[in-house]
Amino acid sequence: MIEVKDIYFTYPSGTEALSGVSCTIRDQEFVAIMGENGAGKTTLVKQFNGILKPTKGDVLVNGVNTRKMSVAQLSREVGLVFQNPDHQLFSETVEEEIAFGLRNFGFKDSEVLGRVSWVLGLLGLEKYRKASPFMLSGGERKRVALAAVLAWDPRVIVLDEPTIGQDHAQKERLRQFIIKVNAEGRTVVMVTHDVEFVADCSPRVILMSKGRIIADGDAREIFNNSALMSKSSIMPPQLTQLLRRLSDLGLPQTVLTLDEIKGLIDDCLGVKGRV
Repeated sequence: MIEVKDIYFTYPSGTEALSGVSCTIRDQEFVAIMGENGAGKTTLVKQFNGILKPTKGDVLVNGVNTRKMSVAQLSREVGLVFQNPDHQLFSETVEEEIAFGLRNFGFKDSEVLGRVSWVLGLLGLEKYRKASPFMLSGGERKRVALAAVLAWDPRVIVLDEPTIGQDHAQKERLRQFIIKVNAEGRTVVMVTHDVEFVADCSPRVILMSKGRIIADGDAREIFNNSALMSKSSIMPPQLTQLLRRLSDLGLPQTVLTLDEIKGLIDDCLGVKGRV
């Protein structure tokens, strides 16, 4: 779906944010891009829909070079939800915010109405239809920004730090939503520092540091590689850290989630389904 071929990107200030980055994101895949602040994560995903174009190298979306397409054309394929929803929202009501992109892409009025109602229901935003996005909480504004992108049904959804400002219940709803839209055939790319959230989701992980990709693979393998995690300045999930300390007791160090811990306890006690 997306091919990144040895790209470099330098901002007008002279800061080189990407240096020789190559990766492939396949259709219907779920990928988390991780790394310390300044690693180049957001700069990389902004290449996917043409907000930024590489200084050197090429990015292909569905086989077409982004240099040959406008941001509007690319956004139809790749929808980007910004880290800060206030950088994305501008309409007077939630309904108008969601409808704007649909009308901009040429959807008929009957389709616009149907899609707005559908996505409001999907994300639990019906009661805010006539409300100003700027009167909502940070978490609610993030959902509005997501709804505005999801409404036109892009093949790729890019989420930049979606869990910031979300409580545990909201994170779980977000996790279930991501799993659902991914299972329905959309490609999902998520930029995040939230290792616990990634551990619960278990996507493919692309790990970045200083404008380069330093690892690409299964979340479990990467989180259990101490040298890689140290290089990226990201702490492993708390369960992984705990089990490393308990490794002398024979407990496996590759566990990532609470459900896996419960399974271990059930096996040890011989009592399935109870802790």
